[in-house]
Amino acid sequence: MKFLLRLLTWWNGQTLGTQLFTARKGVKVGEDAEGNCFYETRDGKRRWVIYNGESEASRVSPDWHGWLHFTWNEPPTKAALAHKSWEKPHEANLTGTALAYAPAGSIRHAAPADRRDYEAWSPE
Repeated sequence: MKFLLRLLTWWNGQTLGTQLFTARKGVKVGEDAEGNCFYETRDGKRRWVIYNGESEASRVSPDWHGWLHFTWNEPPTKAALAHKSWEKPHEANLTGTALAYAPAGSIRHAAPADRRDYEAWSPE
């Protein structure tokens, strides 16, 4: 079943073509906390990621994103980036999921908003 998913879908990890290309020309550079594997060609001209699970670009941390896009040459496994004390940890984009942010007063928010600055108009 996993073979059929890999053969017919691109959003569940890697396709068969990507697996063949990775086996022939890829060198594994590292892995992030979510289990995504990062590769580059032997000559260093191409870089790519094979996701652990659903292919969602927001699951790649900023450290690895910079390496993938040639912002810096050393991967985070060799030269970790210095993070500031005020930086928050990386989170995937949750838009469109049940865990997405819903402000007070939103239809999706669990508790109704207590509005004291508004009084409903009623006709006389």
